[in-house]
Amino acid sequence: MTRSINVPSANSALRVTESSADRFLEHRSVHAHVHRKVKRTLRVMKFGGTSVAGASCIEGVVKLIKAASGESDVVVVVSAMSGVTNKLIEAASGSEAGNRTLVEAILDTLREQHVALLSGLIRSLDERSRIERQMHELFRECDELLRGAMLLRELTPRARDSILSLGERLCAPVVAAVLAQEGIASEAIEATELVVTDSYHGAAEPQMDLTRKSCQARLRPLLQRGVAPVVTGFIGVTVEGARTTLGRGGSDYSATILAAALDADEVIIWKDVDGLHTADPRLVPGACTIPEISYREAAELAYFGAKVLHPKTLNAIMKCGIPLWIRNTFAPERPGTKITSSGPENVAGSVTALTAISDVALITVRGPATAGVSGFLDGAFADRWRADFLLISHSSSPNDTSLVVSASLANRTIEALRGEFAHDLAQEKVEHILLDSTVAIVSVVGRNMRSPSSVVGRTLTALSRENINITSIAQGSSPFSLSFLVTKTDMQAALATIHREFQLSGAEFASAFRDRPDETPVSAV
Repeated sequence: MTRSINVPSANSALRVTESSADRFLEHRSVHAHVHRKVKRTLRVMKFGGTSVAGASCIEGVVKLIKAASGESDVVVVVSAMSGVTNKLIEAASGSEAGNRTLVEAILDTLREQHVALLSGLIRSLDERSRIERQMHELFRECDELLRGAMLLRELTPRARDSILSLGERLCAPVVAAVLAQEGIASEAIEATELVVTDSYHGAAEPQMDLTRKSCQARLRPLLQRGVAPVVTGFIGVTVEGARTTLGRGGSDYSATILAAALDADEVIIWKDVDGLHTADPRLVPGACTIPEISYREAAELAYFGAKVLHPKTLNAIMKCGIPLWIRNTFAPERPGTKITSSGPENVAGSVTALTAISDVALITVRGPATAGVSGFLDGAFADRWRADFLLISHSSSPNDTSLVVSASLANRTIEALRGEFAHDLAQEKVEHILLDSTVAIVSVVGRNMRSPSSVVGRTLTALSRENINITSIAQGSSPFSLSFLVTKTDMQAALATIHREFQLSGAEFASAFRDRPDETPVSAV
């Protein structure tokens, strides 16, 4: 039996190769004269870990920034080099376990990696020595935090955030120095001077009024002097001065926070993919790039598992209406995906894309005392425990409440539930709290999903033909998505089946945008 699930909207829960770069520059130079007498725009350009993964990658990034700075003011946001944050997480875990050998080996490797990067990029010995001294101080600070954790066998959330911030703090000065070496005035700035957050370490939220004041005071004078700030992504600071992080992948979020604070004209997130796809190409080979999509649809995709965007990325710019592009650092001549308030006009299809999350768990709370508690769980309980319920449902019996959470949060959520219902458990009013880790969420995202009732029918019929069983189905508060649970083993087949059913591949999908006018990204003109 399928169960009706009220799905929180993603928005409510949001709570180069050198030759490619050269072609990109040539394309821009043809049109550069158009902008000479026009007021300079402001663009925030964010580069992910793979974009700054090595010396040749950073040289390509600098070419893109140099091209953009010729016609607009630019704020650059950088991630840590690819793989660095993972190594820091490993070091942090090793410190808690008292594994000094592991911690020292990781720091030595990271130190050698960044010194080699610097040596391969910076020609000036004086400049290289200056940045090396900065790196030495950053590694010393990180080492002290790790040693403290080893002594105590405990790592506080605050210390963990400081340790995990090291990668961005090492990368930004290098990118800024290469820009300066290429004739682009730049300055590396740590986001602790800009992004003010709450004190929830590991997943901090920006305090936008304070952040706006900090950004205007610190960045505007630089931009007016023609200086390109290179800002560390992922990082913030509390009012009390404690360093925080925005969560894994949070550099995307940093970029849109800065864009909103500075009233930027556009945000460009440069990655190693061409944009958002109709499905994960690793799971559905026929998936193709989406030319344009609305904020709401993109937010649903991010919330329900699309890894190209951090789930909170669009929070800061939705009210401002700032367009966001997702583009490929290594193929900058490709237009990518444009994300706007309303999305494309005259689009024929109702289904835009599919996404899935396999790393989830289903928690079922059974017993008479659970009747009517879903509102409480998604309200006071969620706020108190920072519990992110992807789905909440009731079975046909009002005594069963089911919650879908990230697998990494399952045990913590169960313990929190036991605490909340301790009295009822003692009185045996709650019979069970059960955990099922075999499920996956599949979501169908599009425009006005409530109107074309055939979407639900076609989805169910297509899955039935392939003998794919649906555990539960949901079409709740958001009109932009339809979600359902299947077993992990059926997830890929479910995606491929629905993708085929709604003709989201190749020519069929392109025809849905048949009336869309040809458009070149602002940043490529």
